[in-house]
This record gives sequence, C-alpha cells and structure tokens, in this order.
Amino acid sequence: MPDNTPPTSATAPASPEIKSRRVRISLVWLVPIVAGLIGLSMAVHDWLNIGPKITVSFQTAEGLEANKTQVKYKNVVIGMVTAIELSEDRSHVQATIELNNSAGPFTRVDSQYWVVRPRIGAHGVSGVDTLLSGAFIGADAGSAEQTKDTFIGLETPPPITFGEKGKRFILHTDDLGSLDIGSPIYYRRIQVGQVVGYNLSEDGKGVDIQIFINSPNDKYITTDTRFWNASGVDVTVGASGLKINTQSLASIVSGGIAFREPNWSPDTKPADENAEFRIFDDQAAALAPPDGEPRYIRMRFNQSLRGLAVNSPVDFLGVNIGRVVSVDLDYDPVTKTFPGIVGALIYPKRLGAADSKLQKLAGGGDPDEQSARILGAFVSNGLRAQARTGNLLTGQLYIAMEFDPKAAKVAFDPKARPLEIPTVPGSFDKLQEQLQAFVDKLGRLPIDELAGNLNGTLSELQKTLKTVNGSVLPQMRGALQQAEKTLATANDTLDEDSPGRQQLGQAMEEVQRAARSMRVLTDFLGRQPESLIRGRSSESAPASYKSSSSRTKNLEPQQ
Repeated sequence: MPDNTPPTSATAPASPEIKSRRVRISLVWLVPIVAGLIGLSMAVHDWLNIGPKITVSFQTAEGLEANKTQVKYKNVVIGMVTAIELSEDRSHVQATIELNNSAGPFTRVDSQYWVVRPRIGAHGVSGVDTLLSGAFIGADAGSAEQTKDTFIGLETPPPITFGEKGKRFILHTDDLGSLDIGSPIYYRRIQVGQVVGYNLSEDGKGVDIQIFINSPNDKYITTDTRFWNASGVDVTVGASGLKINTQSLASIVSGGIAFREPNWSPDTKPADENAEFRIFDDQAAALAPPDGEPRYIRMRFNQSLRGLAVNSPVDFLGVNIGRVVSVDLDYDPVTKTFPGIVGALIYPKRLGAADSKLQKLAGGGDPDEQSARILGAFVSNGLRAQARTGNLLTGQLYIAMEFDPKAAKVAFDPKARPLEIPTVPGSFDKLQEQLQAFVDKLGRLPIDELAGNLNGTLSELQKTLKTVNGSVLPQMRGALQQAEKTLATANDTLDEDSPGRQQLGQAMEEVQRAARSMRVLTDFLGRQPESLIRGRSSESAPASYKSSSSRTKNLEPQQ
C-alpha cells in the first residue's frame, strides 16, 4: 500500500532564519553632540543679535582691551570692543566696536563715546566703580536721522546726556576766567544748570559759553535775565563793615555763574533756546539799570599817571559815571614833555534825573552835538578833571571830575572829536609842590649863622648857670637856714608855758573886758541920754553894770 502521509519537518527543506541587530551608541558621543548644539545655538544667538560695527578714535588706549572692554549705556552693555590698533599717523588709536542689534540709535551722527575711568577733579570723584571692573566705554545716542560708522571719542564725559529736559543758552564774556565745563549755574543760590561748552567768539575778542538749564528751572530765564560771574569770594568793605559773599564752596574752587531778573524789569517773556546774554563782573553791575549809549572823552595830564589803569573809575561829583579805557603818552615839541593822554567812556544815563533835565536845557539835535554843548557849559563853569589817589596802600588812581571856581579859563572846542576835558594837577601833585616849596624855604634859611648864634647863646647860658651855682645858691641856702632859726624862735615864744604866751592871754582878757564895758555904757546912754548933761548918780547906774563890775573884780588876780 502506498504511503500517502506528508513528509515530516525533519525531512522538509529548512527556511532561512532572520536575526535583528541592535545599534548601540556609546555615551562618549553625547558630550560633543551637546557641545555642538550649544555652539550652534550661541552662533545663532550671536547672528541674531549682531548689530552695526563702528570705529571710535581716542587719544590713548589706556584701560581698553580687545574682546574684554564693554560699551555701556546707563550701565547696560550694548557692545564690545573687538580690536584696537594705531592710526596710520600714530597720533591716536582706533577701537573697533561691534554693537548689539538693538543699538542702532548709537550710530547717529550726533552720538557720543568716551572712556569711563576713575577721575578726581574740582567737580568731584567719578568712575569709582571702574577700580574693580575696569574701564569701559560710555555711549550716548543722538537725535539726528543720519548715521555713520566713524566717531571721535571724547576725552571727558559729556556734562549732559541725551534725553535730559531743559534749554541751552549762550553767554558772552571777555575771558573764561575760572569757568570750565561742568561749572555750576545758580539761581538764588540753588544750582539749576551747568556749563556744557565754550569757544572763542568769531572775532576773537571774547569767549562764547554754552550753558544748559535743567527743566523746569529753564522757565526762569527771561528776556531781561542778567548773568554775572559768581566765581571765588566777593569781599566788600563799606560803611557797614566787612562783607564776604559767595554762592557755594564749589564755585570758589571751580567757578560758577549766577542769574536773576532785575526788580525794575518790566513784563518779560521766557527766553527762547540758544538766546544770547552777557556776563557781568558782579551782581551789583548786573542788576543795575541800563547805562545807555556811552560817550568817549579824552583828557591830557601833565603829570605822572602811575597807578591809573584801564577800568579805573571816572567820578562826577562823587558819582561813578564811567571808566578809563586807555592810558597813552604823547609828545609836546614846544615844551619837550610827555603828557599822558587818558581815554574814558562816560555813561550820561548814570546821572539819573539830572541827565533828562540837561538834555531838555541843551535842546534837540545830534546826540554828539548835544553832549558837546552840555560839556562846553560845564567847562566854562569850571569843570576840570583831576587824577586822585583812590587807595593810599596800593597807590591806585581814579579820575575825578568836579567844578573848580578858581580854575583858569581855557578854550573848549565843541567840534573836536573826541571831546577833550581840561585837567588840573592832582591832589598828590599839589602836596608834592607844597613839600618842595617848604624844602626850598628851608634851603634859603641861614643855617650856619643860626647855628653860630645858638652856640653863643648856649655858652652864655652855661656861664650864667655856673654863676648861679657858685654864689646865688649858697646865699639862698644861708637865707633858708636863718628863716628856719626864726621859725624855731617863734615856736619857742608861743609855747604854752612861756611868759610871753601868758602875757598875751592877759592882754586878750583886758581887751574883752574893755569891750564889755563899752557895750554896757552904750546900753545905759541909750536908756538915759540926759546923763551926758546932768551926770550919772550912783543910784541910776544900771544893775547890769554893777553886776558886770563885780564880776570883773572877782576875775582880777589877787595881788
């Protein structure tokens, strides 16, 4: 029988066996993978944050270091210095800075960069935090629309930064004095601003100072505001004593400017930004009423003008009406002398109400002709200029203009330009002339003859003194001794126990008894005047007489 059973697996052909393999990654590869991912993220972050690249030039690279020095604005990092190299002419260094993507405003043309280092100056100490962290570059964004990639760094931090509210103004002065960038500006002794810059004026005859007044104090700057130099200490010696005035300790060291509006100022309006003002020397000059247009005059002095300097005052009857602007020498070929020519500016408005009245009396017309008529009338009435000593210690002179009724008549030319005021010698010169005259009189005295007569007189006086000492004094000594003896004798005579003293006492008693008898007789005759004719009887004798007689008998000494 045939076998129909299927073959067993043992005899069937074998099917291929599939085996799975597992890939095993070592943990060692995780470290470079993570580092690569971190680097890639940092690169992407830097690429996303990358900003503009700029170049800033500085005088020196002190404190700067590539890939370490940061750029900060309000202490926030906005960039990094990536390279530092010398310029081609080796006059400065150029720092390449890569700014952050958000620091685009710092590429504007009016942006500013400076190195923040520790600084010690008159305005205080700054940059102390850089002693530990190192120097960094400070930045300030501008407001312009144009941009650039090259800047010139500042050597000192700017006094104000972008965004501060306030106004800028320009002040004019003859010289800078002790003012500097950062010097304070005071209003009623409160600091309200500071100096932000200065430069020479266009004509080179002064200095233009830029100041910044912080808001809201900038509203106090009006069209009539007056500025004056508040630097140092103002010492004034007057009738009320010694006065010392200063704005603050900072103004003594670093200078300062103060301002106020005059009390007499009319209604004014706030000044516009960049308005121009003048700086006065002190507060009194700043707040004084306006001087008006000055008049230039000239004076000729035939004396030494040592001690008279430019800006010396010119007084008219004790009122300061001007100042000296020039002191020069001239040559007179006739007298062969060198007179001094003094030029001065006078301000007629300083005379106050007197100026208005004088203009009415002089009439209208050209101001120069009007001034010539007024001065001509003054000169004809004795107006003269005189150089006087203003300070005996320093020898400083000033010009005094007063009326001298005894002054000799002089010619005055009203058409001369400038007008010339006649002069008289100064008080010190008059004193010198008087001293010289006194010395001349002493020189004319016969000194030798007077000395000879004085010697003869002294010789005679010496002889007289010898005679007095030799004969007169001994005689006077003998007379004094005799007088002493006489006084001693008189004292002995008037002694209480001496006979003379007793006799003198008895004589006095007799005189007293005689006086009493006369008084009794007078009383008796007054009562009985007929007794002078009839005589007196014993019965008619007054009792007082009897009693007096009895008392007298009792007082008589017994024999």
